[in-house]
Amino acid sequence: MISSELIDDKLCPLKILLADDDKDDRFLFSLALDEISMPSNLVTFVDREKLMDYLFDNDEPFSGVVFIDMNMPRKGGLECLSEIKQTKKLKDLPLIIFSTSNSRDMIDKAFRNGADVYIQKPSDFSQLKQVIFHALPIAIEKMSSNSSLKYILNA
Repeated sequence: MISSELIDDKLCPLKILLADDDKDDRFLFSLALDEISMPSNLVTFVDREKLMDYLFDNDEPFSGVVFIDMNMPRKGGLECLSEIKQTKKLKDLPLIIFSTSNSRDMIDKAFRNGADVYIQKPSDFSQLKQVIFHALPIAIEKMSSNSSLKYILNA
């Protein structure tokens, strides 16, 4: 369990966005987050366009963590990363890439485009909980320090 003491009062509950075209992956992510017992609000999106609409349509800048599936139809995670990083009100968001690939080239591209954390999607539910559990404190650190972070998490 992640201690809520790690989260500044203004971040609690932690807002988490997940863009993933796979319905099962969104469902398992939600279950894993529930089992971690992290005070959070999760909003899921089926594609990059819906995520970007959500981020741009809010008058207040989003303050939370964004998980992005690398391989989505039409425009994938790399385009999403670039678009977020080029937008003044969004550029400091902690961005976590979720991918089935562990290609070094893909990881390097994700970091060049603005990812803070790269997670290879685990095939086991307990490993999924573990990588989310470890990714969230990294994201919280990014939110509170605005520092540049680059982490690769594997289950």
